Amino acid sequence: MKYNVNCDCDLIEYLSKENISKKKIKSLVKYGSIKVNGKKIKLPHRLCNGDTIEINDTNASFDIIYEDKYIIAINKKEGLLTVGTEKEKDNTLYHQVREYCNKKKERVFIVNRLDRDTSGIVLFSKDEKYKLHLQNHWNEFVKTRKYYAITCGIVKESGIITKKLKEDKNTFVYVSNSGIDAKTIYKPIENNDQYTLLDIELKTGRKNQIRVHLSSIGYPILGDKKYGNGSSKRLYLHAYELEIIDNIYNRKYHFKIDIPAEFKKVVR
Repeated sequence: MKYNVNCDCDLIEYLSKENISKKKIKSLVKYGSIKVNGKKIKLPHRLCNGDTIEINDTNASFDIIYEDKYIIAINKKEGLLTVGTEKEKDNTLYHQVREYCNKKKERVFIVNRLDRDTSGIVLFSKDEKYKLHLQNHWNEFVKTRKYYAITCGIVKESGIITKKLKEDKNTFVYVSNSGIDAKTIYKPIENNDQYTLLDIELKTGRKNQIRVHLSSIGYPILGDKKYGNGSSKRLYLHAYELEIIDNIYNRKYHFKIDIPAEFKKVVR
């Protein structure tokens, strides 16, 4: 959508008269889907006579990796909730994808989740039955789950962590002999004198598994405020590969995305 402004006024005031809700306007601005004279803006924003407003809210707020009539795979940004909480219901990836699918008269259901501060592959189903089917057979169907992580310290050798994990009433996960089995495989790719870029494969999918396992061996993930090192603005953990083989419906999916550019900069 494109608007040619013919007055001096506030952006929200102007677009509200075009039947766009204030809540929607704020969301579009936050995700860079509104540009004035070709540039992203912040609120509050004062418009001038002659300004041009461009709105692109089809899928500008998220990155679609793959889509067919059954599923949709998204590259989630760091800092974004996958699904809502009591405190935050609308500023989520699910909300964005649902709005996108609603415009095509499609439904959408979340299949897997990532922590708010973890970026990477999140899978949605366009059918509730298939969503439940994938979740019920998740450990059977998922053949590959890989992540990139940057740890504090120099990791010289590959390794396997098999420490059991337990969660307390405050949602803090920790290593415990009375916990649930968890297995993480890691391999160093590159390092400098402070940090190491790791290639990680999950063999189990416990809550906060990678973060807790790496912290437990003395290599917390850079930016992990909860389990060891909060010295960076973002958590350097990225889900980059997911392979699913559904032998029941005979469907195969293999998603692989690039490492974020900021990861490479840290270990140079």
